[in-house]
Amino acid sequence: MMEPIIYFDRLSKKKLEEKVYGQKALQFLYGDDLLSRCFGAPLLHLLSRISFFSAFVGYWQSRPFTKKKIASFIHQYQIEASEFKNQISDFKSFNDFFIRELKKESRPIAKSEATIPADGRYWFYPQISSANFFYVKNKTFNLISLLKDEKLAHRYEHGSMVIARLCPSDYHRFHFPCDGVPHETKLLNGWLYSVNPLALKKDFEILTTNKRTLCCLDTKKFGQVLYLEVGATSVGSIHQTYQPFQPCCKGDEKGYFSFGGSTLILLFEPQTIQFDQDLVQASKEGLEIRCLMGQSMGSSIKSSS
Repeated sequence: MMEPIIYFDRLSKKKLEEKVYGQKALQFLYGDDLLSRCFGAPLLHLLSRISFFSAFVGYWQSRPFTKKKIASFIHQYQIEASEFKNQISDFKSFNDFFIRELKKESRPIAKSEATIPADGRYWFYPQISSANFFYVKNKTFNLISLLKDEKLAHRYEHGSMVIARLCPSDYHRFHFPCDGVPHETKLLNGWLYSVNPLALKKDFEILTTNKRTLCCLDTKKFGQVLYLEVGATSVGSIHQTYQPFQPCCKGDEKGYFSFGGSTLILLFEPQTIQFDQDLVQASKEGLEIRCLMGQSMGSSIKSSS
């Protein structure tokens, strides 16, 4: 049996158990039983390395007949439909619902200098170099593999990091965490393994080898912030909706993920950001903390000094 995924909900201040989408499939592909080792693992290797599979799933979820799944999905995962910008009946497919927009008042933007970029389950590390990572203790996060740029990796190795895991039930648009000027987004090609905790416990380096994108965000408060979107199994594609080299404000939309679970990673230069204490405390206790886009994330160390 798959171990329950327990996270801390920032809004309710309670520990909750996650309802895992596709739990049986994940258990088969990533489990340690004989059936998984003999059949699941080889199938996983094949599906994660053939981009056609994820592209096909994305195509399938965009067909009109998939809209019939929307109502039951909303009920099963207790999604608040009153937050949607559009009516449920307006969605043309399951993916159309998946990439839904929300009413602005559903995600108010905090006054803090840095805000949460997307709905999801988060880890916060004030110092990457001394972090004791969540899924595999005493494991070093390989920034060179993640960024495919040794010089850039050394620049951030003593900086701060945010990792956000977006579940299929989450709002899947992502936003800028602070004011700045974004560069173009660069593709770093890779595989498409699941980013579910079950998968990460078996292979922590998924985050540094999966297909991902990288954008540099020039800011006055935090120096240059690196913004990465990491794809996963069944993620049809990563879409960018912002305009490169045009000023953006915190909370402005950067883009969205098509169907599937996915991850965001933010990297801050050393001594530039002070995360809110409750966010750091959850990570210290070994718990993901569920946050909503627009909530406070932290402040500039320069401003507070």
